[in-house]
Amino acid sequence: MRVLHVDPERGWGGGEVQVALLVRELLRRGHACRLAAPADAPLARALAAVGVDVTDCPIASHADVRMVPRLRALAREVDVVHFHTARAHAMAPWLGGLGVRRIVTRRMDYRPRGGPWVRYLYNRAVDRVIAISAGVRSALVGAGVDPARIRLVPSGVDPDAFTPDPAARAALRREWALADDDVAVILVGVLEARKGHATLLEAAARLRDTRLRWIFCGTGSLEAALRADATARGIAVRFTGFRPDVARCLAAADVTVLPSLHEGLGVAALEAMAAARPVVASRVGGLAEVLVDGETGSLVPPRDADALAAALRALAVAPDLRARMGAAGAARVRARYSAAAMAEGTLACYGEPP
Repeated sequence: MRVLHVDPERGWGGGEVQVALLVRELLRRGHACRLAAPADAPLARALAAVGVDVTDCPIASHADVRMVPRLRALAREVDVVHFHTARAHAMAPWLGGLGVRRIVTRRMDYRPRGGPWVRYLYNRAVDRVIAISAGVRSALVGAGVDPARIRLVPSGVDPDAFTPDPAARAALRREWALADDDVAVILVGVLEARKGHATLLEAAARLRDTRLRWIFCGTGSLEAALRADATARGIAVRFTGFRPDVARCLAAADVTVLPSLHEGLGVAALEAMAAARPVVASRVGGLAEVLVDGETGSLVPPRDADALAAALRALAVAPDLRARMGAAGAARVRARYSAAAMAEGTLACYGEPP
């Protein structure tokens, strides 16, 4: 099967991680993949490095019709066009009449806005809609998307890539000046309001009497504000910036926290579970599906600093509990959320009759 993937994002977020994983899995199965994306984007560089043909396609907005001729030319050479973002999806109506199957993946757990136009995009401009969680599916149905057109295909990770490396753990903990008895809490994600860093800082202020240590991995528009907030509260937070070595970071950590305000599924949670780290997360979107409260970690209400602090305190003093929850999380990822399972579910959507 020949597949054109369209992703115009210039950053490297959870969605781009998923596209890269999916393409690699499809290549392993002998399918031909091409990518339409900005040529200088991290996703383009990552996939070009594994031999994927990348066409420069910097879709600037939902109405960027300049890219239509380029996309139509590419679409004529494939069997499936897979749109991975809202801007990409907005190009779908322009690819009609080519005999190519059109698929879109929705990763956000809030209702897409746009009324009749959105309903047209999802119900008529594509053949199938992939929702990465039941929460995303519910949001789509609430926006008027025909449930019969939606298929649930959860995000996935490569579990083997996150097996903790003891040497990497020791080296990075030295770099981060962590003592043996420090309990490192890591938040991997962009420094934006939706990820809930502000709530975590409120919780951290209640936990000064513990050995919990705070690490924020990521960049974003709120970095200066979060640094100022942490300083004002007297909380020592290590801001690492963007880290391409997430597996090493998770190996160095003891607990992962995701105090998100909304989350389609939570790839960061899957990666942490694959690394056998317990996860404390908000009960929002797909996080409530991925995690088993009390078994693989803890679920707390969003924006509830008291509940978040209580869950983290319980893990701070219980290494056996951390180990037990981590092992349960790793087993759950292998059973339900592998990249291989994601690829199989996606291929089923590619080949399913309209």
